[in-house]
Amino acid sequence: MVIFLSRESLINENYGLVHACANKFRGRGVEYDDLFQAGCVGLVKAADNFDASRGFAFSTYAVPVILGEIRRIFRDGGAVKIGRSLKEKSRHAMKIREELSTELGREPTVSELAEKLGIDVSSAAELITVSMPTISLTSGEENNEVQLDIPTLPPEEEISERLSLKSVLDSLDERDRQLIELRYFRGLTQVNTAKELGMSQVQVSRREKVILIKMRESLL
Repeated sequence: MVIFLSRESLINENYGLVHACANKFRGRGVEYDDLFQAGCVGLVKAADNFDASRGFAFSTYAVPVILGEIRRIFRDGGAVKIGRSLKEKSRHAMKIREELSTELGREPTVSELAEKLGIDVSSAAELITVSMPTISLTSGEENNEVQLDIPTLPPEEEISERLSLKSVLDSLDERDRQLIELRYFRGLTQVNTAKELGMSQVQVSRREKVILIKMRESLL
């Protein structure tokens, strides 16, 4: 069975690519904030259209898409324009995000935020990026600049983790495996997953927590 990462995972785990790409265009007359926002648009597009079955790494596919969105700023002669409607939706999303953080006692995942807002994962990710502060790859420390490294897994470790995850998934009951695939590989909300499996949203939520604990224990 081929392991497919969800759009949420692809987006959350690859903001470093956006920073790396945006940093290449520093000093060319466009604010870094605008470069980063354009790169995030590219990252979401890449996550939406990536086909893992073709056998190449996500970064190989995503970098040209991210760079293309950043270069569009220069072709269009200006920074990324964010409409008033999108800004208002983003502010609402960030308010709901704060409420969820208080309710859950932790930062909510993009999937949890999307479900609360009643939208898909990629739309929720876009709303988050609109209000997201930027982090420079270089940080000033008095007059000296400190280079910040972007953590990435060595290829052999990434392969090992994927194999371990595949093994754990294969050990699950068919019903449980299907639930996890719908939620995390296809990016469905708990409501839509419940419809697919003929369950209630509450049943999906409770069962998902049990499965994730079981998977975490197996991986550890």
